[in-house]
Amino acid sequence: MSAFVQSLHEVFERLGRIETRRMFGGHGVWHEGRMIALVAKDTLYLKSDAGSAEHFDRLNLPPFTYVREGKAMPMSYRLAPADLFEDREEAALWGRRAYEAALRSGQPPKKKTARKAPVKKKKKAASS
Repeated sequence: MSAFVQSLHEVFERLGRIETRRMFGGHGVWHEGRMIALVAKDTLYLKSDAGSAEHFDRLNLPPFTYVREGKAMPMSYRLAPADLFEDREEAALWGRRAYEAALRSGQPPKKKTARKAPVKKKKKAASS
């Protein structure tokens, strides 16, 4: 895990507990079971939707985009403002906006599934 990804725990300390998980060559940032951000090439993108777009638009923060079959595919994550790395209150505000967008997305939170231990076969007692 990069130092940048590790630093996000401190950046979002006023939001509350976050988890980071490796995914798709980058990392996902999770808060209370919802993915609120993604990290690609040590760049942070926050979850956005129609309800939060105005905040990103006001600062001209572009969406995260990847290329598939030669076409640019924008996602519902937008570049995080630089201010949030210096101001923990600002980070909490943007983190809450991203969390609220994740809640509005209607996707249920991911639950960690418990792994079941393999069933051990009982050995039959030897008869004499």
